[in-house]
Amino acid sequence: MGTKFLLADTLIHHGIALARLGRKEQARFTFQEAIEVAHEIGALNKAGLAALTLIEETDDLMLGVLAAAYLQASEWLTNCQSQQLLVRFKAAGTKLAAQIQHGPSTENIKSSLFNEPIDLADEVLKFERNLISEALAKVNGRVSYAAKVLGIGYQGLAYIIESRHPELLKQRTPIYRRPRRR
Repeated sequence: MGTKFLLADTLIHHGIALARLGRKEQARFTFQEAIEVAHEIGALNKAGLAALTLIEETDDLMLGVLAAAYLQASEWLTNCQSQQLLVRFKAAGTKLAAQIQHGPSTENIKSSLFNEPIDLADEVLKFERNLISEALAKVNGRVSYAAKVLGIGYQGLAYIIESRHPELLKQRTPIYRRPRRR
């Protein structure tokens, strides 16, 4: 139990570092892993801190994730008396309220009211890019592991990244070329 407690703490710090390096997807998954580890061992205060830190360090969280993290943090940190933690919690609540207040933009409202043509190929590429990006974030950029997560072969995923999503090349680990046999 002691090592898992330290693991949860380490994951929180690792998530902070990833978020500050601009690797938001990896940071989000790392915070979620910290929440799971802490919850598994019954350290709900540590899970609450991970959820609160997720809100603080990740700017572009979807409203549902932001609200869920806030509600869980409030439940898990109910007995906390720390003034510093209450200040952090207030700031997280302000962030949630600001996102709720801004809601969908008028452009998004208009697009949901009118039947505008959708380019299926573009939408499929966006979806594919998001899935691959999330898989790479989960496995720290290792394409072979991401391919297993996605249920495809390594070469197939590497080809998809290089040909259709070159912007994801910076998320993957560097390519290691083995020397040829003579």
